[in-house]
Amino acid sequence: MLKDLLQNERLEHYLCENELINYSSPIIQALVEELFEGADDEREKVKRAFTFVRDQIAHSWDIQSKRITCCASEVLQYQEGICYAKSHLLAALLRATGIPTGFCYQRLMLFDTPEKGYCIHALNAVYFEALKRWVRIDARGNKPGINAQFSTVKEQLAFAIQPDYDEIDYPTIYAWPNSKTVVVLKKNNNALAMYMNALPEYLQ
Repeated sequence: MLKDLLQNERLEHYLCENELINYSSPIIQALVEELFEGADDEREKVKRAFTFVRDQIAHSWDIQSKRITCCASEVLQYQEGICYAKSHLLAALLRATGIPTGFCYQRLMLFDTPEKGYCIHALNAVYFEALKRWVRIDARGNKPGINAQFSTVKEQLAFAIQPDYDEIDYPTIYAWPNSKTVVVLKKNNNALAMYMNALPEYLQ
């Protein structure tokens, strides 16, 4: 990805903490210590964090859970969340160990046809110092028809964009989660109803 697609050019902006990416939380710190034990390089750390969030944190829709999680520690505590929440946790884990991590977005059909609506989907981008470039990874969670994998060679995300159906791959790497995605998590109290009826369709 190109430098001019960064929301902020300074890498330190992609290492900061806030109430959503709350990596100082004891529960986050405990996992960081366990997860990265024996990991000697950034590639191994990113792979471990990605695999953990993808496979061990359930996607709310996949398990038909009504619970809404938002900040990283909450996602880890309850072991579930939609893509927005899961991206918060992955960013927290990686930022906690000094690896710059940002947020990327796609506009996708919510289900299988345009008539059923659209949504904004969240994923992450990670800066590899050894490669001097950013790599996008998507820890949404795999299931039949979705096979996201970690790779620094060829990007393999959860969803392939279909421009003919007005889907969009937004190119910018953001330092913080999009405000619309945060608001929807905080305003709703039923993840299933939120998923079907309240997810934002555009970033702006």
